[in-house]
Amino acid sequence: MRRFPWGLTIASALAFAVLIALGLWQVQRLQWKQGLIARAETAAAAPPKAPADVLGADDPEFGKVSLTCPGLATAPFVELRTIHRGRPGVRLISACRHPGYGRTLLVDRGFVEDAVPARPPVSASGAPVRLVAQVRRTPAPGPMALAAEGRRFYARDNAAMARALGVDGGVAPWTLFALTSSNPDWPALEPSAPPAAFANNHLGYAITWFGLALALAGVYIALLRRQPRGDPRKSPS
Repeated sequence: MRRFPWGLTIASALAFAVLIALGLWQVQRLQWKQGLIARAETAAAAPPKAPADVLGADDPEFGKVSLTCPGLATAPFVELRTIHRGRPGVRLISACRHPGYGRTLLVDRGFVEDAVPARPPVSASGAPVRLVAQVRRTPAPGPMALAAEGRRFYARDNAAMARALGVDGGVAPWTLFALTSSNPDWPALEPSAPPAAFANNHLGYAITWFGLALALAGVYIALLRRQPRGDPRKSPS
């Protein structure tokens, strides 16, 4: 008479539960990612608002603001090395002390390719600049990021950039990407926000985990059927 494989059953049940849990987690991640994409698209299509209305939200990322930055066209800037649409260059980042927001804001004024050696003028005075910008989260630089060289940066670091710009006090954890130019008379400066790139592979991951769970169940059933049976012609003595 065959013995029931308790060890195999327990191990298979635990593995099956883990695979199902991973599949359900990916389904939850899929729903979260779809909501994030929808929120980004809605925010990008909405008209710009006052900084206090956007930056005062729990999560202002992707919101558009309309603000005035004193002297932004001639403000000091740091340069961030980057590649934009296949072209190497730098992005110019300046500080904006907007009266309607308590902390200093860093404004990414746009991209200048390496083929352009000129830069906007820098002076202590300048006319206020009306700007439309998109709010984006600024992640901390990774451990492999190159160290800054003076005012030239190789990774975004709001605190370090603020220090290089001589900003006193706190700086906002967000970056405002200009959508309109701070220097409309200088076409070499290309204002833009990076595309909201979301890797949304969670459906494929969920199908993979559920498929592995189904395969495990099939293997378990096949092993049960292959268990040796006792000889029915023999009776116990």
